[in-house]
Amino acid sequence: MRRLVAITLPLLLAIPAAAQELPVDQAAENSEIGSGMASYYGRELAGNRTASGERFDPAQLTAAHRTLPFGSLVRVTNTANGDSVVVRINDRGPFSHGRVIDVSHAAAREIGMHRSGTARVKLALLNDD
Repeated sequence: MRRLVAITLPLLLAIPAAAQELPVDQAAENSEIGSGMASYYGRELAGNRTASGERFDPAQLTAAHRTLPFGSLVRVTNTANGDSVVVRINDRGPFSHGRVIDVSHAAAREIGMHRSGTARVKLALLNDD
């Protein structure tokens, strides 16, 4: 028994605390898909058609990504403050060099980037099990 504890204890200590706190089913539902700079759509685009065909509504939690399928749910986490929001992909973009995602104004407010206009973020694709 002591040998088992001596082997497993260092392994448990190596697991980040955040991963230890998540239930197993919740820890498995996120897939890290990258990180980089995010920006947000201005309100002046309200009502314009998105690439998916729906009208853009800055009050909805939506986003543009270059390759993810429309309807994908993505957790966007601001690395500066740890705030996160789940957005639905409904458009293509961003088309600015160095950006990985464009979020709606509502999503930008949720993660505290509405004043600066950009933020470094982590992206995680949520499974729709």
